[in-house]
Amino acid sequence: MGKIDDRIEELGLTLPRPFAPPPGVEFKFDLVRVHGGLAYVSGHLPVDGDRVLVQGKVDADVTVEEASEAARLTGLSILASLRQELGDLDRVRGWVKALGLVNCTPGFSKTPAVVNGFSELILELWGDAGHHSRSAIGAAELPFDVPVEVEAIVEVE
Repeated sequence: MGKIDDRIEELGLTLPRPFAPPPGVEFKFDLVRVHGGLAYVSGHLPVDGDRVLVQGKVDADVTVEEASEAARLTGLSILASLRQELGDLDRVRGWVKALGLVNCTPGFSKTPAVVNGFSELILELWGDAGHHSRSAIGAAELPFDVPVEVEAIVEVE
């Protein structure tokens, strides 16, 4: 196991199965695309394989705290896809950019607090190399009625 896998274990975390399409849906894109020293990570959801772990609209069905935990679960899903593509999470040298989309009610303005669940996970695991630029945007709907979706760009060796 590598340094990041050791840190995941120290934190008592477990990576889910890599993101897979639910029955009847086919992915027409790559979950992770490596090009020119960067890995472009497609939007991920709080899932374990094809099983959605959290559903609902933030500020109606899901609290900010529950949505932040869903963002953390989404981060773990991203890590599972990165490990599948790269073979070793230690190949991730730094986090460049993240985009978080939050399925929320009109007027909800705490999207950064929701996406913090993702960012905090990355910082816990990578330390300084986990610092990234980020956007947190409210959305009227997200796939499979999840509260949060995150995509990212990471530096890889």
